[in-house]
Amino acid sequence: MLELAVHKSVRFLFVSPHYPENLGAACRAMKTMGFLRAGLVRPGRLAVPSHPMARKMAVKSLDVLDATEIYDNLDEAIVGCDVVIGSTARRGVSGVFSPAHLAPRVLDWAARGRQVAFVFGNEKSGLTSEELDRCDTNIRIPMVADQPSLNLAQAVQVVAYQLLSTALEERRRVHEPNRSGASPGAAKP
Repeated sequence: MLELAVHKSVRFLFVSPHYPENLGAACRAMKTMGFLRAGLVRPGRLAVPSHPMARKMAVKSLDVLDATEIYDNLDEAIVGCDVVIGSTARRGVSGVFSPAHLAPRVLDWAARGRQVAFVFGNEKSGLTSEELDRCDTNIRIPMVADQPSLNLAQAVQVVAYQLLSTALEERRRVHEPNRSGASPGAAKP
């Protein structure tokens, strides 16, 4: 499997998830984009890696699901993280960026060996104000429909896709010669 710097630096944390299906599907979404590190903070009694529905939804990603670390609180989960990014669908929260805007910054942090955590809240209520305050910055996925939020696995997929696609584009730009055969950044005649 392709492993880029961003894969080594990023982990996804799920705070108080309720539905085991969402946990399994989120792990699947992560793995399809090459991300393998997940953590659970105060999971509901059903949203645990051993639940049959979590396992059913974690198609070809049981390794990610089984390696998911469980924490008692968010402070414990973010130990060792240099940057913590909280997800929110709330309006009126300051310091919120789109995945497209934040992805290049995350790639830069990853290139410098910094550890980054993306934190997703409960399916029904999201992250609390206190949990968002623990984050260094926030991310919101733009939506045009009058929906309150995306499903947990959908949100994870969007963020993971944006990180991967930005990393692949950067890798292509830096490592592949342009059509004329010259190296990127070479002087043009």
